[in-house]
Amino acid sequence: MTKEENEVRLAYLKGIVSRLPEKPGSYQYYDENHNIIYVGKAKNLKARVSSYFHTEVDRFKTKVLVSKIHDISYTVVNTEEDALLLENSLIKKYNPRYNVLLKDGKTYPSICITNEPFPRIFKTRTINKKWGTYYGPYSHVGSMIGVLHLIKELYHPRTCNTALTKEGVTSGKYKVCLDYHIKKCMGPCVGKQSAEILKGNTRQVLRDLKEEMLKLSEELRFEEAEEVKRKYIMLDSFVTHSEVVSHTINNVDVFSITSDEKLAFINYIHVSNGSINQSFTIEYKKKLNESDEELLQLGIIELRQRFKSDAKEIIVPEEVDVELENVTFTIPQRGDKKTLLDLSIMNGKQYKLDRLKQAEKLNPEQKQTRLMKELQDKLHLPKLPYHIECFDNSNISGTDAVASCVVFKAMKPSKKDYKHFNIKTVEGPDDYASMKEVVHRRYTRLVDEEQPLPDLIIADGGKGQMEVIREVIQDELNLDIPIAGLAKDDRHRTNELLYGFPPIHVALKTDSELFHVLTHIQDEVHRFAIEFHRNKRSKRALHSELDDIKGIGPKTRDELLNGLKSVKKIREADLETLSQLIGPAKAEIVYNHFKESNK
Repeated sequence: MTKEENEVRLAYLKGIVSRLPEKPGSYQYYDENHNIIYVGKAKNLKARVSSYFHTEVDRFKTKVLVSKIHDISYTVVNTEEDALLLENSLIKKYNPRYNVLLKDGKTYPSICITNEPFPRIFKTRTINKKWGTYYGPYSHVGSMIGVLHLIKELYHPRTCNTALTKEGVTSGKYKVCLDYHIKKCMGPCVGKQSAEILKGNTRQVLRDLKEEMLKLSEELRFEEAEEVKRKYIMLDSFVTHSEVVSHTINNVDVFSITSDEKLAFINYIHVSNGSINQSFTIEYKKKLNESDEELLQLGIIELRQRFKSDAKEIIVPEEVDVELENVTFTIPQRGDKKTLLDLSIMNGKQYKLDRLKQAEKLNPEQKQTRLMKELQDKLHLPKLPYHIECFDNSNISGTDAVASCVVFKAMKPSKKDYKHFNIKTVEGPDDYASMKEVVHRRYTRLVDEEQPLPDLIIADGGKGQMEVIREVIQDELNLDIPIAGLAKDDRHRTNELLYGFPPIHVALKTDSELFHVLTHIQDEVHRFAIEFHRNKRSKRALHSELDDIKGIGPKTRDELLNGLKSVKKIREADLETLSQLIGPAKAEIVYNHFKESNK
């Protein structure tokens, strides 16, 4: 599109905007092919739509949307609630490119009570309202199975597919099946069970059962009263386990939102008579950096429609700029309603975590990228820390001093790149000097060989180790590599991440995934250094005095050790014994060596 064509397009659109009414409604944006690419709603159509065309709009995605608009239409409604409903229905109908995308992920099961004289009850993922009445959907399948089990134990509804009719039952057309004989069905086909079934409020059912139990007891029908009591206890136990708030909270909706840059998760809880009887989370994929408030508005309308809620009170975590007829919005600060809100937030976060784990299980690289991005954000690094190196020293009283460098790429060990170092220029146990030598050798070589440098260096230690590395990297080699440190407490447990000069503490939860990865890096460099140091000490310990005898090679040494088992016994052996093992000439060399050393 040329500059002139774009100016004509904008002039046309601004002409439409100037004629928009200052009333609530829904607006639709169209592309050059007259396809709807965005649907919005507004209290004031003119004010809302005109905001897209202000020169000071600074959101990149909004600018992209505006560049695609070629026409605008709108629908005026009476209230803001009607505008929300209209927006929601249009989004679901046209699925516009720049609107948030509702992602259910899968179809959740529901409970169906069939429209038959003697209803059947079963779980299903197919909704056909001609079959019966549906309850759900249940996002937690275990809860649904619990409900079905409770109904089965209390009322024993039939499970057969026989098309029962009242006339057929009266005329004796049917016969009982095996389920009747094993007491899994009460025999509605032969008139032994009424057509009533559990549909209503569990608390009302409890009251009815209690009244029936007392009535049967007064009539001295104790066996029947005992059976009613069994049902009462079972139902009361189920209700008790689902109880989370006061009985005074009735017919209330609870909404919360958990979001990041790309996705938003809105949790919905419905409370009736003090019990949660519905919990559901929906996922929105963001398209235009929509705010939490905007998405929460959309989620409230979507979920109340979906579950046909008529609750007159809605509990939310923050103010929502929307008015629903005869509905009060509450932002609780304490008490039972705050408990409900916290529970909703917890459910939303858990759903997000579950979705994340599911995605990362299918694509492990996604988790690694997330952790690298998290570390980048924590340390304000210029780029993702794909390549990380960590150093550690190991020595015992200054002997066999060694150092190690482990390399992690994409938050995973790259063992082929691990390096060992024998300390060459430092005498005695001087960790700082040893670290300085090793870091200098490592990065001088990488620079000379034009090998890639790490995106982050981690010191296995606190401020002192970090400063030594900084002196080499910045002052001596003039390299620009970020440096962090992992410091330990008095119990030798890693307790803080340090960064910057002077180093500052970086907040990091000790139970977070990122903290576990960083401590894994630290443990790995420590393990690698200790392993190298142990091997070096073992080789020195295995060095025998026999190796120092001129004229005695490894083969003769092994023959002596196999025959006499130790250097001490070789030292004490006479010439004849040695001659039998290695011959007279070599025996004389060994014998004379120890004879001289014993003087």
